[in-house]
Amino acid sequence: MEDCIFCKIAAHEIPSTVVYEDDQVIAFDDLNPQAPVHTLVIPKEHYANICDGVPGETLAAMAHAVDEVVRAKGLTGGFRVITNTGADAGQTVMHFHMHVLGGCDLGENLI
Repeated sequence: MEDCIFCKIAAHEIPSTVVYEDDQVIAFDDLNPQAPVHTLVIPKEHYANICDGVPGETLAAMAHAVDEVVRAKGLTGGFRVITNTGADAGQTVMHFHMHVLGGCDLGENLI
């Protein structure tokens, strides 16, 4: 999608701090971190959310990217992976993405 900021980041039209990249996905640090480590993992192909017919191969590539982020960021004590789906869940960019959060005690509460 031409006006999607994440599509532009995936195409390297907008600079970002890339943590991991392969032919299907890119992971980059969030500009408004909610934890000491806050990295986003996105597919390079545009999907609105996790329920938008994302192929299994893409989901597997995203899971692999999460693992690469965890290693690169040294999240040995634990981490959280979140995907928001829709405005009511807090999704502000309508391009499927996973938040990898860590680097501190995140506690048991989800919100």
